[in-house]
Amino acid sequence: MKSVRVVVVGAGVIGFSTAVCIAEALPFCSVTLVAERFTPDTTSDGAAGIMFTSHSPDIPVERQRRWFKDSFDHFLAIAQSQHAPEAGVIMSSGWQIFKEVPAEKKPYWSDFVFGFRHMTASELKRFPDHRFGQAFTTLKCECSTYLPWLEKRFKKAGGRVEQRKVNSLQELSGYDIVVNCSGLGSKTLVGDTQMHPIRGQILKVQAPWLKHFIRDGDGKTYIYPGIHSVTIGGTRQEGDWRLDVDEGDTRSIIERCSRLEPSLSKAKVLSTWVGLRPGRRNVRVEREEVLLQGRRVPVVHNYGHGGGGVTISWGTALDALGLVRHLLRTMTP
Repeated sequence: MKSVRVVVVGAGVIGFSTAVCIAEALPFCSVTLVAERFTPDTTSDGAAGIMFTSHSPDIPVERQRRWFKDSFDHFLAIAQSQHAPEAGVIMSSGWQIFKEVPAEKKPYWSDFVFGFRHMTASELKRFPDHRFGQAFTTLKCECSTYLPWLEKRFKKAGGRVEQRKVNSLQELSGYDIVVNCSGLGSKTLVGDTQMHPIRGQILKVQAPWLKHFIRDGDGKTYIYPGIHSVTIGGTRQEGDWRLDVDEGDTRSIIERCSRLEPSLSKAKVLSTWVGLRPGRRNVRVEREEVLLQGRRVPVVHNYGHGGGGVTISWGTALDALGLVRHLLRTMTP
């Protein structure tokens, strides 16, 4: 009989990564994942899932490096295995370009991607508005494929899935440990006033001739070739809750991306998608105790990843697992 009851709230890439880590590492725990929305209706489903990220200003860089490295190692192992097509993980090479030379020419994650270097003057010629660039090979994870694969892996490890909305942590008082991976939902679920939406709109286009990604350093314009289509974007609209497609944004995305890659003007638009990134000044991976129906229940938080959820998903999931392990050692039998 499994003795410790753990519930994970949230079925995006953070929720499922965390649930898999706990279920596989702690077989004596009974792990249930509860969420209102599952793939293909999560924010993660629209993520381009390309691995590089901005940093959380108040979190030690060493901790962020570990998050990135653990995640990169995890996705690289999948990309080099027979599971790559089913999990939707591929290697991807390209350029990040800047209109002005950035203060940080060599970001903290540059040691972990492959072949990181500064672009040459001749490479930058095709981007006349940009003065500096970085070339490297990284990984890309397509969540619309990866999430069902993770769910299957979770169930194989004995995990259970329940589809319902959790309006309050009080509803989870029957569990021994609560793991909160509710993303933007944490604004209401745990009253986190730091949480805010960062609206993102993207298009999937048919352009099989494109093989290299291009990302403007401002994070607003990008072209990411994937397995079945090319993702082009985007928008970073802070505090904007609109989930409807904005035709003005669509025109702006096509125009900006075509400036970087003129052949995109010939690409057929397959779909348009809008999602709200879970914005927060810093990712929150920590524990606290909450009074649920008169019982003191430990809650492990893992949310607030903004636009970098896929990139550090496995690293923060392993951190959350570490917090759960620590709780188990301190719990009275």
